[in-house]
Amino acid sequence: MEKLTNHYQLYINGEWQSGSKSQIMQSENPHNNTPWASFDCASKEDIDDAVGYAKNALASEAWGSLNATERGKLLFKLADLIEKNADKIGEIETKDSGKLLAETVTQTKYVSEYYRYFAGLADKIEGSTLPIDKKDMHVYTTHHPIGVVAAIVPWNAQIFLTATKLAPALAAGCSVIIKASEIAPCAMFELSKLIHEAGFPKGVVSIVTGDAENCSAPLTSHPDIDRIAFTGGTDTAKKIIQNSSNNFAATNLELGGKSPMIIFDDADLESAANGIIAGNFGASGQSCVAGSRVIVDKKISKKIIDLIVQKSKSIIVGDPENSKTNLGPLCTKNQIQKIEQTLKKSIQQGGKIIIGGNKVSGEGNYFEPTLIHCPNSEIETLKIEMFGPVISIIEFENDEEAVNIANSSKYGLGSGIFTRNLAKAHRVSRQIRAGICWINTYRAISPSAPFGGFNQSCYAREAGKQSILDYTRTKTTWINISDDPSAGGTVILVANDLVNSSFSICQCCYRWNR
Repeated sequence: MEKLTNHYQLYINGEWQSGSKSQIMQSENPHNNTPWASFDCASKEDIDDAVGYAKNALASEAWGSLNATERGKLLFKLADLIEKNADKIGEIETKDSGKLLAETVTQTKYVSEYYRYFAGLADKIEGSTLPIDKKDMHVYTTHHPIGVVAAIVPWNAQIFLTATKLAPALAAGCSVIIKASEIAPCAMFELSKLIHEAGFPKGVVSIVTGDAENCSAPLTSHPDIDRIAFTGGTDTAKKIIQNSSNNFAATNLELGGKSPMIIFDDADLESAANGIIAGNFGASGQSCVAGSRVIVDKKISKKIIDLIVQKSKSIIVGDPENSKTNLGPLCTKNQIQKIEQTLKKSIQQGGKIIIGGNKVSGEGNYFEPTLIHCPNSEIETLKIEMFGPVISIIEFENDEEAVNIANSSKYGLGSGIFTRNLAKAHRVSRQIRAGICWINTYRAISPSAPFGGFNQSCYAREAGKQSILDYTRTKTTWINISDDPSAGGTVILVANDLVNSSFSICQCCYRWNR
């Protein structure tokens, strides 16, 4: 492919450069399916360079010798730059992915809070003194950077999902290679300019993109990668786990979701309907926590359906850069094809489309806001992550049935409950197998709140004070505080002593005894 006027280069070792194999890809604007930008793609050789520079940075004076407070100051500076440039980054992300401009700008501004949170946490990583069971021993632990991190982020919330990986990794003192999705990487390359301006030393952060064969596989299998932080699909995660067997890298995996929203008969129906609309049509349904399985009490099912239908009539589908638009395009044509195929099968299984169900005519990857009624839990739309504006509604007759339906998915990322009964809210929340539960709200996030799931939705957690420890290794230090040279378990033996003397090991303290 040829370079376009808007062209982005790889960011490696503090410099922007072309890919060594001269591979170029283009990004299409989902609004009109027109190529609007091009970008260089990384090769295996480029990945080798990025990882090598990242490894060198760990031991460098410029990065490895910085204390935690100094690392925090760099993150604070980056946070300010992101907030200042949120409008520009948002515009690029909207052109690249089709997400609403109002959403990308607002989300980017809020992302700055993640960098501030971990900037403040950088010098709060504390070790401990251990009450050890050995006499005359002082033992303590310290936390050290895990090393070189490969952060692999998808296109649907790339600035946000980069922050949940990059911020704690940098706060912990790691170096990071970010692999942006080749579907829509341009906002990430714009972010590289801010990382550069913030003053991070060369090699500490690199941003690359490319296909699986030339970029992702060489990165995740590289022998010098110490941790892989990935957000994306389950199938890709399986390949990453296989690749990590080559380097024994630790993994953070934030995967798919098929989140249930349970609406009880005592719920505020207006609030519930608003939550359903926002939880499914926000980001055009392109969210891993979309509450796409609406499980509603049979007694109020018709009322909820009527409210969803009524509210959906006022949804404006169109140009994501228009401030009046409520629902923008999907990022790729493949998503539309997947939705159409899944809906077709669901109808064959007995599902009934109440509203929507079709691609919007004309240019662009637009799909109608869709509601499908499911007579049982075997309907395909209840099982497949749609990644589009599709709500599946299913009825229940009692609390036990509601929980069983909610837990019938292989995923377990988000969940929602709408009820005025506080006891029921707590009880049902405890029973749902999901890492997040929103009660009488949906899709709220915070840098201080752990994010992650159960089952096939997640390994580890992102955000929250514990997440930074994923990017560290614990070191235990033993100090003999006795003046007795034979104390403390350390014995210096001459070779002849070993040959000519008899030694045994004390089973209590594992010291050598003559």
